[in-house]
Amino acid sequence: MTVPTTVPAVLTGVTASPVAASYARLTEAFPGLRIQEIPDGEQAPGAAGWVGAAELAAGGTALDTFLAWDNAQVLRDYGQQARPDVVASFGLHRYAWPACLLITVPWFLQRRVPRMPVEDVAFQRTLGRMAVRVRDFACLPDDPAATLPGARVVRDEEALRGEVRDAVAAHLGPVLNGFGPRMRRGKRALWGMVTDEIVEGLWYIAHQLGDERRAMRELEELLPGTTKPYAGTAGFRELTGPNGESLPTRDRASCCLFYTLRPEDTCVTCPRTCDAERVRKLSEEAAATAASAVAAV
Repeated sequence: MTVPTTVPAVLTGVTASPVAASYARLTEAFPGLRIQEIPDGEQAPGAAGWVGAAELAAGGTALDTFLAWDNAQVLRDYGQQARPDVVASFGLHRYAWPACLLITVPWFLQRRVPRMPVEDVAFQRTLGRMAVRVRDFACLPDDPAATLPGARVVRDEEALRGEVRDAVAAHLGPVLNGFGPRMRRGKRALWGMVTDEIVEGLWYIAHQLGDERRAMRELEELLPGTTKPYAGTAGFRELTGPNGESLPTRDRASCCLFYTLRPEDTCVTCPRTCDAERVRKLSEEAAATAASAVAAV
C-alpha cells in the first residue's frame, strides 16, 4: 500500500454534503488529509500554497511551481538530481493519490459517487488539504439521499462502479494532459498510474478502517482489467509468511520510478520486487504493527 510521502490535511467543513460523513472518516483514518467543502457562491481557496486542479491540467506555470516542490524534496532527501520525468511522476502521484480518494471513499463507505470536475478541486499539499465543491453524486435507488438535489440514481452496484470509473477518469484525464508531456510515458502507462492510485489509496484507507478484505474484493470488481481507459486489474494476490500467515500483496500496473533514486529499495508492490523480498518486508511490517499494539495496551 503506497502512501504519498507528504500528502497534507482538511479545513474545517463549511457546508455538509451527502458525502461529508465519508470525508470525516477519511480524515480519521488518515489525518494527513483533510477535506474542506466549498459552499455554492464561494470561490475555492486561492492563497499561497493552494493550486487548482484546473491549473495543473493546464500544464503551465502553476504546474512548474507544483513540481518545483518535488524537485526540492528529492534534492533534500536523496542528495541528487532526479530526471525531469521522475519529478513529474512523483508530483502526479502526490496529487492523484488523494484526488482518487475524494471519489472512492464515499463509494466505499456510503455508496455515493461524487463528480469532481477539475474546476471544483483545489489542493494545498504542504498542509495536506483539499477543497472541493460537490455539485452532484450518483447513488443507488434505496439510498435515503436519492431524493436530494443533485442525486443521480443508478440501477445497481455495477452501474455505480461505472460511475466511479467515469468520475475518476473525468477528473484525472485533464490532469494527465497537463502532466503527460513531462513524463515520457505513453497513454497506457499514464492510465496504469491512475489504476494504481485508485487501488493503493483505497486499500490503505480501508486497512486503517479495519475493512481491508472488503476493499480488496470491491476493488477487484471495480477494476477487472477490461475497463478502459484503465490499464490492468486491481492485481491482488496472497503470499505466505514464515509462520504460514497470509500476506496480501499486489502487482502494480505502473512503475513509480523510485528505483532511479534508490535501485536497492523498491516498493513492496513493484513488479521488480521478488516474492521473497515482499514476504520479508511484509512480515517486518506486521511484526512492527503487532509490537506497537502491544505497547499501546
